[in-house]
Amino acid sequence: MADVARHDDLAGFWALTKDFFTADPVFHTIPVAAVDRRLTNPDPADRPPLLVTVTDDGELVAAALRTPPWPLTLSGVPVEWADTVAEALVGSEVPGANGPRDRVEAFSAAWSAHAGVAAREVMAMRLFRLAQLVPPTGVAGTWRPAAEDDAELLVRWYLEFVDESTAHEPDEELAWTYVRGTLAIGAGQLLWLRDGEPVSWAGVGRPAAGTSRIGPVFTPKSHRRNGYAEAVTAACAQWAIEAGAEHVVLFTDLGNPTSNSIYRRIGFVPVCDAAEVVFTRPVPSGG
Repeated sequence: MADVARHDDLAGFWALTKDFFTADPVFHTIPVAAVDRRLTNPDPADRPPLLVTVTDDGELVAAALRTPPWPLTLSGVPVEWADTVAEALVGSEVPGANGPRDRVEAFSAAWSAHAGVAAREVMAMRLFRLAQLVPPTGVAGTWRPAAEDDAELLVRWYLEFVDESTAHEPDEELAWTYVRGTLAIGAGQLLWLRDGEPVSWAGVGRPAAGTSRIGPVFTPKSHRRNGYAEAVTAACAQWAIEAGAEHVVLFTDLGNPTSNSIYRRIGFVPVCDAAEVVFTRPVPSGG
């Protein structure tokens, strides 16, 4: 008989699930990074996380978490345990979910049935890991780490990135929290410069369980098709390696063939397909 548990304490949840997630920190990059950030650099504005585990015959078989405002992340919920986790979360705030495609699809079907919501896919993604870094050649310019004086620029570009590339509404408060927080903890925020002018930007997290994830990557429209995104992404990968990362990963939008091709050129290889969905209440039909 499976034992399903909800948890209120993130440190206690991590003590129970750490080995489960860090056994494959590439596949579980989102929960690993989310927990690491909250435990090592807590923010007073952090809202309580949503945490659930499933054990079967004493073995941990599934774990899901949500760190608001982000969606529920499902890399730790195998398809066969999706219904169990969905049933355990009834009554909780679950506006969306992300993770490997098969797991998201299984949970979405179960959650729709249990919670009476409709699921809508908002992004098809692919997780990549770095195999062998191949920096691009012939790209004009160089990179430098962003500093506090660059914060306003990073916030503006973050908001433009969210608006163009994600299913989320741009949120200036969240953008400032991200920029200030990552600069404060020494995460990699790298700017590509051409003639001294910032023309592209990429961020990369400090290693957590030996893994660093790159993102966002953003180039303003006026500077695209010059190789800057490719170059600054390669610089982020090198930065992560020098910071001690054993694995460097990133997600791509499958709807953007350009980004998928440039990451392959600099040495990234596919791991798995992923998806993000949002859940909404069905609109009542008129009578």
